Amino acid sequence: MTDRVLNDAQNLKKLIREAEALADESMIAFARLKQAMLAARQNPGVEVDTGQRALMRLNQAEGQAMAMSTSLLRVHDELSKVAREKMGGDEKIPTEFGPEALASLDDEQFSVTEPT
Repeated sequence: MTDRVLNDAQNLKKLIREAEALADESMIAFARLKQAMLAARQNPGVEVDTGQRALMRLNQAEGQAMAMSTSLLRVHDELSKVAREKMGGDEKIPTEFGPEALASLDDEQFSVTEPT
């Protein structure tokens, strides 16, 4: 294996992990936002339905973020397969995903629809 191939592989490994971490960070940010939104409407001076549409849209964004995270896991899995085929595997840190992580998504679950 040439130095360039090894460098490319190491760069891809770093970048996929970075992308996965960013996907997780976005989901954490959504969770914090939802918590703050729900806490804000606990104020006695705020109507109970205040921000309901915003919460519905946030839930939609969370579903899309989860779908993105699952797609990134699939990308990672495919890159791992390429590494095993072309580079003889990665004995130091194998990447293994359980079937639940790569299960097919229900397309309707993450479809983009406008809240009513």
